[in-house]
Amino acid sequence: MKLGDAPWTAIRDALATGEPVVAILPCGAVEAHGPHLPLATDVIISDGMADRAAAMLETQGIRAFVLPALAFAPANYAAAFAGTISISTAAAKAVLIDIAKSLREQGFACLAIANSHFDPANVAMLREAAAEIGALGLAVAYPDFTRRALASRLTEEFVSGACHAGQFETSLVMADRPELVDESRRSALEENPSSLVEAFARGATSFAEAGGPHAYFGAPRSATAAEGEQSFERMAEALANAVHEALALA
Repeated sequence: MKLGDAPWTAIRDALATGEPVVAILPCGAVEAHGPHLPLATDVIISDGMADRAAAMLETQGIRAFVLPALAFAPANYAAAFAGTISISTAAAKAVLIDIAKSLREQGFACLAIANSHFDPANVAMLREAAAEIGALGLAVAYPDFTRRALASRLTEEFVSGACHAGQFETSLVMADRPELVDESRRSALEENPSSLVEAFARGATSFAEAGGPHAYFGAPRSATAAEGEQSFERMAEALANAVHEALALA
């Protein structure tokens, strides 16, 4: 299911069947996620979501390939932290549009966007890109977890907005890449109840202004791999459902 691991002939043969073939693009960022999680946390989460959604789609009779992750995105809120790499919204959208054009020309039926990087600039860019990709004639599936209907399917912490590198994201990384979680630091972190949603609304422009001087929000110490697996399943299900809806409208 990993497009980058397959020979080109496997993609050719899949496209030649005449059945719809879906490309799933994990979208993340390289940015600070507290002192206990890796900079690539969002990439790890989006990859995990994409892999599980692809497996779901395969069992439902839809061929799906997971593209190599798009690891760079607008990440202005974390820009003050070492290791964070933020790119412009224009650059990020241009890459997405070009990827979509290439997929459409080859005969892919749908581009599914698996995103777990919720910087406001990135979310706005993805919404614009999804609309433009659809206008190009390629079906696009983009479950936007910042929308209330989808957010409510996830955890209480996620809904609260105090969820960057907290219980929600830490649980997800523990489910897929536990070796990258610094347990000694995680166990020493006090809960930070500051809500990023509320901070965005009042005009905060950085994690520090939002009340996260160490680039985490929420309760990392309460994270579990079991919770992470449950969240992965719900996110993957939302992505698979979005693919079905997009194909039905195509």
